[in-house]
Amino acid sequence: MKKGDVLRLKIEDYAFEGKGICKLPSAEIPEKKFVVFVHGSYPGDEVEAQIVKKKRSYAEAKTKKVLKSAEHRVDARCRHFGTCGGCKQQDLLYEQQLFYKQAQVKDVFERIGGFSDCEIEPIVPSENIFFYRNKLEYSFAGKRWLTKEEIGNQESINDRNFALGFHVPRIFDKVVDIQECFLQSEVSNRILNFTRDFFKPRGTSIFSTRTHEGYLRNLVIKQSQHLDDLMLNLVTLTDDPALISKYSEAIKSEVPEISTIVNNINEKKANVAIGDYEKVYLGNGYIFDTIGKYKFRISSNSFFQTNTVQADNLYRIAKEFAELNPQEVAYDLYSGAGTISIYISDDCEEVHTFESVESAVEDAKVNSGINQISNVEYHLADLNKSLLPIVEQKQLPAPDFIMLDPPRAGMNPKTVKDILTLAPSKIVYVSCNPASQARDLNLLCEEKYELIKIQPVDMFPHTYHIENVALLHRK
Repeated sequence: MKKGDVLRLKIEDYAFEGKGICKLPSAEIPEKKFVVFVHGSYPGDEVEAQIVKKKRSYAEAKTKKVLKSAEHRVDARCRHFGTCGGCKQQDLLYEQQLFYKQAQVKDVFERIGGFSDCEIEPIVPSENIFFYRNKLEYSFAGKRWLTKEEIGNQESINDRNFALGFHVPRIFDKVVDIQECFLQSEVSNRILNFTRDFFKPRGTSIFSTRTHEGYLRNLVIKQSQHLDDLMLNLVTLTDDPALISKYSEAIKSEVPEISTIVNNINEKKANVAIGDYEKVYLGNGYIFDTIGKYKFRISSNSFFQTNTVQADNLYRIAKEFAELNPQEVAYDLYSGAGTISIYISDDCEEVHTFESVESAVEDAKVNSGINQISNVEYHLADLNKSLLPIVEQKQLPAPDFIMLDPPRAGMNPKTVKDILTLAPSKIVYVSCNPASQARDLNLLCEEKYELIKIQPVDMFPHTYHIENVALLHRK
């Protein structure tokens, strides 16, 4: 076997990140199996797959043709499926997606965390499997990705200098020109296509990551799922009030559901959809949404759970795991815009939050005021260093409970040490990456804690991403 070979393979198992597994006899190590990870395949498939990487004990391949379909395969709804890379499991029955996600959480906790007898609650499915996102971020590009059908079409080749959509996986200078996406509402598709039709005929320049020149960078759409708020955020390299005013007036006429229009100006070379400053062209520059009985203000750059409806379940489970009482002091680490701290505030004596992003702390204070919360105190803290100096300097009461919701990379080892020093009686850890979560929990359980149970929650149907809630008790 070598790179480039096309093989006929039977898929037997499924790996994290959406790869089918085929096990072959190993020529080099007879007592072991040689594993081929096959992108785009499921257990029960027979496929023609091309080897894209070859190592001593395993290989990676991509499916070229499905010769025999697994019983749980379905037709993908989206015409862009398989190209844009967003919904990698849209051609798999949703109940089977849930089965694999539950199994993958179990595998990760056993293999990485070393937890062999942990109680795993059944995964919580998403109420909506399409149109569930409250935010979509599109990219402009001066190079449009051509489909196989378009490569031989001269007209398509000539019309490839403007694209608005999603980056092809691992290719950062080309974008799939998206016509419709089933992850957000139909209104967002109207905004997407009108935006392309407005700027493309004008020959508006597009930012290049190589030359660091060009005007258009990103289109970000945020939509309330419980209220009638809709934000359009156009991210550009420079400030052009005349052009944005024309665009705002035109699109508001075409899409009257838009409640606010924001222009973020990002002058940096880094290709991120966050501006150095912003200008508001319609409305007040933010939208509102609710989780449970609480209302939250969402600005153009603030974090908010992407699946609002499922966030109700996620936060409810985290709160139930905590089993709080009115005499307890809670700490909320990586608190963001204060959503979790506000959500649990009724059941605590007081909550202290720790967050490193200053704008998020300000959003949290605003949200606290909106909900008339008086027992939550917000602290700006670099959790990659230590929060203990703030605890000592402000003479904060020791926590009975700590809530954790870190980014995908998990916690810095210094934060783990801080938690062990604070030694609360219980911890609830919410994570969008079970692998880093299992690693962190292993460190905590080596010292002072016992893992009681975990609960997977599917926030992102048709993808291999999974949210997971874990409960720890001090030994």
